[in-house]
Amino acid sequence: MRIWGLGLLAAAIWLLSVFGQSRPDALGLDAPVTAFSAARADAVLGRVLGDQAPHPAGSAAAEAVRTRILKELTAMGVHADTQTGMSCYSQKRWDNIPCGTVTNIIAGVSPGAGKEILLMAHSDSVAAGPGAGDDGAGVAILLESVRALKARGIEGGGKHPVIAVFTDGEEPGMVGASLYLRDSLRRAQVGAIVNVEARGNQGPSYLFQTSAGNGKLIELYGQHVKQYATSSLYGEIYKYMPNDTDLTPMLATGALAYNFAFVGNVAQYHTPLDRRENIDPRSLQQQGDAALELTEALSHAELASLHGPDAIYLDVLGRWLPRLSTVWALPLSITAFAVIALAGLLMRRGRRDLPPPVLPALLSPVLLVAGAAGMGFVLHGLAAWIGSQPDPSYAHPAWLRLSLGLGVFAVALLAARGAAAIACWLWFAALAIACSVFAPGLTPYFLFPSLVAAPLLLMTVHGGRGFALMVSALAALIVWIGLAASGEITMGLKTHALFTVSAAFGLLALLPLLGKAKGWGWAFAASLLLALGLSVAAGLQPAFSPAAPQRLNLHYAEIDGKAAWLADPVTQLPDSLRKAANFSARPQLFFEEGYVATAGAARNAAPTAVVTRRGDEVMLDLNADADAIMLVVPAKARLQALTIGDVTLPVSERRILIDCVTSDCGHAHMTLRLGSPEAANLFLVVRRRGLPADGAKLLRARPADATATHGGDSTLLAAKIAIPAR
Repeated sequence: MRIWGLGLLAAAIWLLSVFGQSRPDALGLDAPVTAFSAARADAVLGRVLGDQAPHPAGSAAAEAVRTRILKELTAMGVHADTQTGMSCYSQKRWDNIPCGTVTNIIAGVSPGAGKEILLMAHSDSVAAGPGAGDDGAGVAILLESVRALKARGIEGGGKHPVIAVFTDGEEPGMVGASLYLRDSLRRAQVGAIVNVEARGNQGPSYLFQTSAGNGKLIELYGQHVKQYATSSLYGEIYKYMPNDTDLTPMLATGALAYNFAFVGNVAQYHTPLDRRENIDPRSLQQQGDAALELTEALSHAELASLHGPDAIYLDVLGRWLPRLSTVWALPLSITAFAVIALAGLLMRRGRRDLPPPVLPALLSPVLLVAGAAGMGFVLHGLAAWIGSQPDPSYAHPAWLRLSLGLGVFAVALLAARGAAAIACWLWFAALAIACSVFAPGLTPYFLFPSLVAAPLLLMTVHGGRGFALMVSALAALIVWIGLAASGEITMGLKTHALFTVSAAFGLLALLPLLGKAKGWGWAFAASLLLALGLSVAAGLQPAFSPAAPQRLNLHYAEIDGKAAWLADPVTQLPDSLRKAANFSARPQLFFEEGYVATAGAARNAAPTAVVTRRGDEVMLDLNADADAIMLVVPAKARLQALTIGDVTLPVSERRILIDCVTSDCGHAHMTLRLGSPEAANLFLVVRRRGLPADGAKLLRARPADATATHGGDSTLLAAKIAIPAR
């Protein structure tokens, strides 16, 4: 009975983490004028998005959205300027260079004498969807925050001016933010930034990134925001992810910064389903509250005083925000380890909690974590094999979630047979020490429970150990099961190790209690069998649904006088599409990888370019009607620099894709400085949004549980551009 009681406790904490998070109620149209109102923001969003057409950078729809933003600002009496120009942005880790002619809106909200506080969102969407969440919600949050700030009388001036910046061209690669920073005067005035983003349209608004030295910033967040959703781990992980936002180039200024996003329902991110009606009003409210309060707080702050050491922190159910300076992380971790070790040494011989044999006690936590990760691969792999999809729980995660939870619990029951309380908690404290040195953002997940356990274990050396273990286990379960829940929201169950390993660390604190329970064999067998059965059930569920569709773009492509239809190289091409155009059985290469169906002879003129070479410099004058162009420069050409318009970028000598995303790019003048004297072939691809008229049959054949995504369906015309030898 104890075993199932402890299992139900872990499940209850998961439910509390998902459904018991402190989140604000969405305020209505009648909310106080000084407050942020989700209803008012939603109304603004409706006016700005209009017919909810996609509005990628450089499109007429994007210009229409900007016109409506300017109209909203004018109605509030806020003066705004526009900044237009060619811009490019790249990083050393990228093999592509996004460029384009973009237009930012820069609105002066309040005057001030110091450096500027930027409240930022981007106004462009991807080509596949209307971008109501990403980042129409951010635009609406800025406009509603500007209105509330004016109602609070901030236009009278604070220590710092407040500027609302609506960037263009974030989706192709922070092109608008880069343009903003090319203005040296504006760049020099950046003091602090609050950026609002989305990677979905529901769920908590996470503070997932800050500028370095964030201890005082987290303190400010803790003081001015009522509902928390953050962790120092998020920033630790984000550093190693390929994702970026407009904050990435802005951080190069050395400014203070917060980056917020809601990430729930990622299945609709960058699809036609990212519509206004699908946005959770509470997400809008929470993100708007944080943006408004922190912008005002920063406008009155001494910015220099907000620099300092980093912090380690995590929110507890959105209600509390325990935090410490990283300066204290290592000393406190060592102290916790020493106190736990002392508690083990002081126990009477008959009650010592690290009994012989010592090795199983020390290895039980390792068995749990490694076994939980392995169990995740088995259960997820079984469901994927049955469903013939790499992400079988994409649309219906409940069955696989239950399977993984029971699988981890089965491993915990097995590991508990040799477990000992002191050994388990020594592992927690030892990992806190290691994280303090190598991964500070992860430290609070080990340190904070250890700080609860250490004094309790020491105080109960002579009795009451059960109470100490239960209270300590609760601390570990709350932070680790909470991480498992938020990890699923953020990454889904395809990244099952995030779920299983987090759950395992939570259950690690329960091992001493599980080890003393009777009937573990039956419980282990039942948990394992249920986990396997639920994995089978997960595999039998459809992987996709109309609300969580498969991402599947369609293209019409021409090269070398031949034409073909292309479908993205998904694991299983829907039968309806395969029949509509007689697609290949497997993905093939037709200058892009995908399922290929012949479309006869090319019907369009191939893109061309006038090429002139003078020494190392190659001038290209492109001639193509396009919404965007891509130019691939092979590694053997050793591209050293790119000039387009008035922008010059240094380039490392490797294969580079120049991705110019606005319609003027089709007639752009580019200069390439090459390090190789040899002749080379460049690869030019013209991109036009949508399919030709006879592609309608494919659009009809794409099933309801599949959709265009990101750049969307397109027409691609490719040609080789010969570069002569020097």
